[in-house]
Amino acid sequence: MLTQAKKEFIEFMMGADVLRFGEFKTKSGRLSPYFVNTGNYRTGAQIAALGKFYAASIREACGENFTAMFGPAYKGIPLVTAAASALSTLYGIDKPYFFNRKEAKDHGEGGSLVGYQPKDGDNIIIIEDVITAGTAVRETVPVLRAAADVQVTGMFISVDRCEIGREGFKTAVMEVKEEFGIDVHAIITVRDIREYLSERGMDPALLASMDRYMEQYCRF
Repeated sequence: MLTQAKKEFIEFMMGADVLRFGEFKTKSGRLSPYFVNTGNYRTGAQIAALGKFYAASIREACGENFTAMFGPAYKGIPLVTAAASALSTLYGIDKPYFFNRKEAKDHGEGGSLVGYQPKDGDNIIIIEDVITAGTAVRETVPVLRAAADVQVTGMFISVDRCEIGREGFKTAVMEVKEEFGIDVHAIITVRDIREYLSERGMDPALLASMDRYMEQYCRF
């Protein structure tokens, strides 16, 4: 259901040039009529607003029932920072956060993780931008489990593209749940985007392109 909050988030992303329409090659190699690039957030006001959207999603889904938040390098770093700040400011939920370096540091404190250092038994949630074929989460979970004997129970993203994963018949979200036991929580889905475009009376050619792409790659 396309709620007012979802409409506001879609408009926020479009206003920041984060949600774009055209033809884009995704990480999974598919040609998509839309693309979400959180790297286009570039002002303090934008990142503060984004943190509020994530914080609301986290609070609704799990409240305070987690140990720490992890943001995968690189796009996950500002996302997890903004979410942690908004959770504390808006809801009084003050949780540690951390992120990884692409390459381990061999001097100073060393290691590949920055911020909170996970411990055995921790319950970690991941803060990411989108999930398409599940490639990124398969790279992230080994990083966390190599650091400590942690549980990764939740993943929070801006957009669930609802696309089939590696096996070709289940969505990436379904595969992530089955493979890792991680519940994925999205602020919006591709279906919300399609419904919003229809309500706004957008270009029929764009709507047709969205429909073709969703029919070929998406499952609901």
